[in-house]
Order: sequence, then structure tokens, then C-alpha cells
Amino acid sequence: MKKILPFIFALLFAHTAFSQVEEPRSMLDIGFAGGFNMNRMETQPMIRQFFHEGFNGGFNIRYTSERYFNMICAAQLEVNFVQRGLNEDFDDKSDNGYIRTLNYVEVPFFAHLAFGKERRGFQFYINLGPQIGFFIGESENYIGNWNISSRPTTIQPIYGKSIENKFEYGIAGGLGLEFKSIIGNFFIEGRYFYGLSDVFHNSKSDDFARSANTSIYARLGYSITLFNK
Repeated sequence: MKKILPFIFALLFAHTAFSQVEEPRSMLDIGFAGGFNMNRMETQPMIRQFFHEGFNGGFNIRYTSERYFNMICAAQLEVNFVQRGLNEDFDDKSDNGYIRTLNYVEVPFFAHLAFGKERRGFQFYINLGPQIGFFIGESENYIGNWNISSRPTTIQPIYGKSIENKFEYGIAGGLGLEFKSIIGNFFIEGRYFYGLSDVFHNSKSDDFARSANTSIYARLGYSITLFNK
């Protein structure tokens, strides 16, 4: 008991101290954002690639619950359409090419941590959290006069191979700047997604041991505050 009591008192002191600096908030924002993203598919065996360029856009909702010192704490949920894919680098000084576009509906869930003005002015923010995605369609574009038999045997299975894992998950994070004004909130953000799941099956008997998406985003957005208490 003598060992436990000091620990309990320490917890009570910490709770009291944080309660004094914690400032509760109740603010709800809704908005939309869109932009440009570049994707690479990490594969094993490795496929030489350029970045695959695509579009991303969707809606977001954010609930701000509190402020600790100068840090504004919120949770943010999004639903976006995004184009990922693979753009093969043939490295043969020709105009041949292969581009595969993968369309997803993605749902990131972020811890949103912001610093700056709460009502009018600029905020710098960090988004970080898990993300899931649902594959909804694809297209393949064969460019030039090449044929599959001319490609290295280690990567031939990529051509025409149907997507095998239609559920995607990974980790996403970003840095952004938001301007809060009387007519709404405008923001710009850079974001990175690292896929933890594979597009194709990855057992020892399958063609690929690794086939995961990684994406870089540039996004512009706008939101409005529904209430702020």
C-alpha cells in the first residue's frame, strides 16, 4: 500500500495539471478537397517505374474536441476517390510503354493536430492515421509496338493480370496550412500514403512477393464550420 499510494497521488496530480491546461472545444467542420497524386507500386520482383499520375478528390468531416497549450486536437474522417497505378519504365529509348490505372475509394481516419489561430488567421496542421481503400475499377494502356514476349520473364505476369486483393490498407500522413476566414476555411496539404497490403496474392507460389501502393498527394480544399462552442 505504501508503494501504491504515491503512484495514485502522482496520477491525481497529473490529471489535475492536465485538466488545468486542457480547454474543451466542440467544433464541427465539413468540406471537400481534391488535387494531384503520384503513385508507385512497390513490387518484388522489382519493376522499373515512373510515377503514375492521377486525380484524388472527396469530402471530409472534422470534429475538434479540445486544446492543450497551443495544440488544437481534432479527429478527421474522409471519403475520397483516388487513382493509383503503375507506369512502367522500359528503359529502351523507345516510345513503348505500359500504364495501369487502379481506381479506389479510400477512407482515411486522422488525428488532426493544429497550431495557430482558431477563428481568423492561419493554422499549421499535421494529419496522421490509418487508411483503408476499396478497389472499384482499372484500365490498362499498352503503348507502342512491343509484345509481352519481349519483356523480362520476371515481370510478364503483371500484364493483363486481374487485381486479386480489392481491399487496401495502410498508413497516411500529411502537413498542411489552413486559412480561416469569415467566408470559410481554405487549406493546402501535402500527404503521403504507404500501403501495407498487396494488390496481388503474395504466397510463395504466386508471381509477386510484394505489390503495394505508395502515393504522394498535393491537395487543395475548402470547409465551413457548422458549429463552434
